[in-house]
Amino acid sequence: MDYRDRYARLFALVVGAVLIVAGVIGFFYESSFTSDESVRDGVFGILDVNGWHNVVHILTGLVALAMAYVYPRQFALGFGVVYLIVAIWGFIVGDGGSILSIIPVNTEDNVLHAILAVAGFAVYGLTAAERPHAVPPVRPTAA
Repeated sequence: MDYRDRYARLFALVVGAVLIVAGVIGFFYESSFTSDESVRDGVFGILDVNGWHNVVHILTGLVALAMAYVYPRQFALGFGVVYLIVAIWGFIVGDGGSILSIIPVNTEDNVLHAILAVAGFAVYGLTAAERPHAVPPVRPTAA
C-alpha cells in the first residue's frame, strides 16, 4: 500500500465515522420518519434532519467504512459526485425543501454537502497515481 491509498483510506474512515455519529446524534434531535415540515429540528440548531435524513447519514457512513479497505480512492470520487448532486438538488429545492420529498435540507445542509463534495474530489485528485514523465526523444548522434 502506498501513501496515496493511506490518505484516501483515512478520508473514507473519517467521513464514515463522522457520518455515522451525525446520523445517531440526529435521532436525538428528530426521529420522525415523515416529510411534514413541522417535525424538522435542526442539529445544533443548524442542520435540518428527520429520521430518513439520519438513516441516509448512517448508511453512507457504513458504505464509507466498507469502501475504505477495498476502494478508498474510488469512494472519494463517488462520494464527491453523489454529494455534489445532493448539494445542487438541495439548492434547487431551496431552503426548507426536501430531497425526494422525504429528506429535509436547508441552505446550511446544502453548503455542507458542497464542501464535502469538494473534499471528496480533492482527495481523489491528490491521491491520483503519478503520471510517468515523458521520455525525451533520442536524437541520433553524429558519427
